[in-house]
Amino acid sequence: MSLPNEAPLPPLGRAIRPAFALDPDWLTVSHGAYGATPRPVLDAQTAWRARMEAQPSVFFKRILPGALRDSAAALAAYLGADAQDLAFVENATAGCNAVLQSLAFVPGDEILVLDHGYRAVRNAAHHVASRSGAALVTVAVPWPDPDPDEIIRRVAAALTPRTRLAILDHVTSPSALVLPIAQLIAECQAAGAKVLVDGAHAPGMLPLDLPALGADWYVGNCHKWLMAPKGSGFLWAQRDRQDGLHPTVISHPYGEGFPAEFDYTGTRDSTAFLSVPAALEFCSGLGGEALMRRNAALAREGAVLLAARFGTQIGAPAEMSAAMATIRLPWRGAATREASNALRETLIETHRTDVPVHPIGDALWIRISAQAFNEIGDYEALADRCLAACA
Repeated sequence: MSLPNEAPLPPLGRAIRPAFALDPDWLTVSHGAYGATPRPVLDAQTAWRARMEAQPSVFFKRILPGALRDSAAALAAYLGADAQDLAFVENATAGCNAVLQSLAFVPGDEILVLDHGYRAVRNAAHHVASRSGAALVTVAVPWPDPDPDEIIRRVAAALTPRTRLAILDHVTSPSALVLPIAQLIAECQAAGAKVLVDGAHAPGMLPLDLPALGADWYVGNCHKWLMAPKGSGFLWAQRDRQDGLHPTVISHPYGEGFPAEFDYTGTRDSTAFLSVPAALEFCSGLGGEALMRRNAALAREGAVLLAARFGTQIGAPAEMSAAMATIRLPWRGAATREASNALRETLIETHRTDVPVHPIGDALWIRISAQAFNEIGDYEALADRCLAACA
């Protein structure tokens, strides 16, 4: 799949699969779930781990502090940000929890979330709201065939003078929607609400300029589309939102400010954070933003193929999609979480196929991903296996 007026991408699909440790006997079209780290990045992590174990005290006291800040600077530059506004966390959910637990809510306050939001983050918001007496306000995202203007209208209608915080997804997890995030942020802030963006899927899938988006806080994962090791996420905060922002684990740097408190929360293996520059280099070598566009085009092509084979529909229009897509399954049973889990198990155990299955509304949907190691034949094979499993 070539792109006009650009340098050609390196050989991808099957040609690049040896660069990953993926089992060749499996059909993997679920990169958005846990990612897949290429061997060169794993090698970089192994090298960092060897330095750590060679002399742990010297590493933690002398090497790690500066190395962490260097890695944060590389990631911040990629995101259009300053290193002093960014700290590493284990994953986007950990970053959301840090923000939620750093804010003081009182009875009568409202926290706005989306019904297509990531369940772990919605659970964290529910937990904080239930302890403080705040109310959790859930906005229903229209589905299928969502309209960006309608989503903005629904969020605006749910905002009140009591909305303290809006938690918005840049890319929704179950439905793979790329939301009109800049407009949503502006709408919420105009109503007086602070905004936390769960950007778990965005880094490496979409071009990002975090300061330009204007959110108060933005969290993201590096282990997904940036292909860094598992356990590498980040929390970015506007400069005037950093006072009072603390990690969920308070340790020795307490009171030293953001990001010092996040850089050290106790003894842990930080080699995933330190390997992020190697992941950025790998992604750049595969085309950078050209790879993002290639993956988005492949995901759409795969979605069209699957919807035609299933005789169903794609959940979202192309303008609200990127390197993932959601397709309705030809499932005639009840659209329950138990049914989706059972179908997922059948695909794994019987068909050695890794693809997420979600109940949304009155149907079951699969969410496909397209990464450098995928090609259109993967979705042809997926169609055969899904039809067999549904039968």
